[in-house]
Amino acid sequence: MNTLFRYEKRVARRRLGALTAGVLGQLLLAPWIAAQSATAAAPTALAPLPAYVPPGQNIKYGNEIQAFLDGDRTAPPPKDGVLFIGSSIFRQWERLGEQMAPLPAYNRAFGGSRTWEVLHYVDQIVIPYAPAFVVYYCGSNDVNGKQNAAGIARRIEAFFDRVHEQLPETRLFYVDIQKAPDKRARWDVVDSANAAVHRYAATRRSYVQTIDLNPVLFDNVGNPRGSLYRPDSLHFVPDAYIEFSAVIKPVLERAWAQRTIGKRPNSLTTTTIGPRP
Repeated sequence: MNTLFRYEKRVARRRLGALTAGVLGQLLLAPWIAAQSATAAAPTALAPLPAYVPPGQNIKYGNEIQAFLDGDRTAPPPKDGVLFIGSSIFRQWERLGEQMAPLPAYNRAFGGSRTWEVLHYVDQIVIPYAPAFVVYYCGSNDVNGKQNAAGIARRIEAFFDRVHEQLPETRLFYVDIQKAPDKRARWDVVDSANAAVHRYAATRRSYVQTIDLNPVLFDNVGNPRGSLYRPDSLHFVPDAYIEFSAVIKPVLERAWAQRTIGKRPNSLTTTTIGPRP
């Protein structure tokens, strides 16, 4: 009995020691566990948005940009090419390469992008390509999003400044924001933004040119040509891009010829074409 009693006593002491150690361990670890739980439960702090993003807005389309970068690994764009960039007005230009041929044109327009997003991604899908020309269309979605003309123009100019700073030999072509019927109530904003960019371009004639397609969009009595538009009165049917090509391509071809023979123009001017019947 004494032997059994001593054995049970030793077992009891070991169990008590283990239990005490466990309790003490929990007490010692409790603050650390609580801190870890609080960290896990707390929302991840978001990096502040760049100053060029308007208040209350965000930056979207990261997945589309990544898709461009993934595709570039296997099918990179041509060196010294003609880069078209901007919002869905260009993104939906399905026959761009064919209609700009033989110019080495390619398209990096994305989503329903706003001017701050095109500016945000410039170091990913513009600068690394070192294009000979950049043809830019963006701003429609800013207008529809109630952004003011000064801010729209300022972000467009910041994009051009960034490209010129990094690629001083690249020529830049600004295609005016279009006065589509869906934004009729804000055509004054469209006009003001375009005018501001034109003033900017006038001081940088050696590398910035403006191209105004708005005359194509109206008939001889000033009415929008409804046949050019999709049902949303914003985006365009394929035939509209044939007319856009008739304006843009000759401008690019003249600039390309000057570039090829090693000459730079003394000045670049606004190019328009008259209204259509």
